[in-house]
Amino acid sequence: MNKGKWRLKVKKEFSAAHQLRNYGGKCENMHGHNFGVEVEVEGTQLDPRIEILMDFKELKKELGEVLDTLDHKHLNSVDYFEHRNPSSENIARYIYQEMKKRVESEHVRIVYASVSEKDSSVATYLED
Repeated sequence: MNKGKWRLKVKKEFSAAHQLRNYGGKCENMHGHNFGVEVEVEGTQLDPRIEILMDFKELKKELGEVLDTLDHKHLNSVDYFEHRNPSSENIARYIYQEMKKRVESEHVRIVYASVSEKDSSVATYLED
């Protein structure tokens, strides 16, 4: 029997500065972005009482709290990036891992986290 699946996606933004270590170009200088963030979760079972996978409001709240750790910061000074370059790829991994701690349950799992520096450049992190 084929079992259905639901996916929920939310988007938010944050502003921060960073410097890419060992880049060999202008991006080694401190510069800033208004980063776009997209997170998707999925599950196969709805809450039987209200028939939702997860409240969008709760998903946005959790993402907002994760982004508050990055917003208006120099990302190179954030503990997670002390020994990692604050690239879009690593920012996406950070958001994914933090959201996983906050929202994953028996019925909900995070699918991916994406980070964009602009609409035409997006880095996505996911795990198998």
